[in-house]
Amino acid sequence: MNTFDDDNELGFFEQPRRRPPRDRARRPQRSGPRRTGPAASPNHVLRLAGLVVLAILIVFGFALWISSCGGESNDSYKSYLSAMSRLASDSARVGAKFTHAVGTPGLTMQMFQSDLNGWSQQEQADYVAAQRLVPPGPLQSAHAEALATFQLRATGLVGLASTLALAQQQHETPFAAAGPLAAQAQLLSASDVVWDQLYKVPATQTLTDRNVTGVTVPDSQFVTSSTMVSASSLATVYQRLGTPSSGRHVTGVHGSDLIGTNAVENGVTQTLSTTSGVTVAVGPSLVINVVFKDSGDYPEVKIPVTLTVKAGGKSLYTKTQTVAQIARGAQATVPFTNIQLPPSAFGHNAVISVNIGAVPGEARLDNNQATYPVFFRIAPS
Repeated sequence: MNTFDDDNELGFFEQPRRRPPRDRARRPQRSGPRRTGPAASPNHVLRLAGLVVLAILIVFGFALWISSCGGESNDSYKSYLSAMSRLASDSARVGAKFTHAVGTPGLTMQMFQSDLNGWSQQEQADYVAAQRLVPPGPLQSAHAEALATFQLRATGLVGLASTLALAQQQHETPFAAAGPLAAQAQLLSASDVVWDQLYKVPATQTLTDRNVTGVTVPDSQFVTSSTMVSASSLATVYQRLGTPSSGRHVTGVHGSDLIGTNAVENGVTQTLSTTSGVTVAVGPSLVINVVFKDSGDYPEVKIPVTLTVKAGGKSLYTKTQTVAQIARGAQATVPFTNIQLPPSAFGHNAVISVNIGAVPGEARLDNNQATYPVFFRIAPS
């Protein structure tokens, strides 16, 4: 008996049915050449050309700007230095006023302190005005030194005023006051060094390097003589500030005493005598020294000293020099150099006359002058 249906008789040996493979959907292949981007339009080409032209104009304009700056920089140098020249002159005038005051007879403590404070404010005003200036770029560092110059002067002047006030308050002696006063005065000397070496020299070099013509860097000198701000000189100033005065009339004992005169030629010194003639060798290095002393009780200022040479009754040479100041009891030597004598001075008896000018309040004048008989000869070469 067949237990299998006829329909399934061979079913055990048949191969298993396989699922038909899926047909994967494939993207349709694009026909024709591959496109690389949208086609360039005429407007796009024009925009690109415009950008190129704009870039060229920017570069060209920048080059013109740099070139034009070179021309404007010359004007900026001139404008800046013109303004700085006015400030430099104003500052230097303060120095001239300071020098004049130091040599003014009858100077009082109150007057001098007031002047010093006023001059300090003037220097400070110059500093502020200089701060407002706009120097060309290459002069920036030098400009900072100009500012330092004005600041040093303002500080030194107000420092002198305050130091004088303190010394007076503490009843300092001239010797004790000299050191602190000189320390403040050295700021004034330092300001001249800063201006000359750190401002003028580099600024002048900058003008040369950049071919800037028609303008110069100004001078500005405050201290005309280093002796004026020395400790000994300032001690004399301090001593003078205590000199009693009444209005325009100086009180107390004042005067000068001529100590002697000598002639120095080529290292050989001849002391002149009022009683006997002395032979004086005349050469290029001849120096006649006049020595005198402050014989009064107070320091003096602006003492004129006159030297005159006469021969044959005629005046052949005369010259006057002024001693800025001399301390009480101190001596001063006044050298006369470059003495040019005509041929008529040789071979004849001659005289050298010396006169120390009278100071305010001086009563005795007979010890201020002397006449020395001499015989001139040409010094051997």
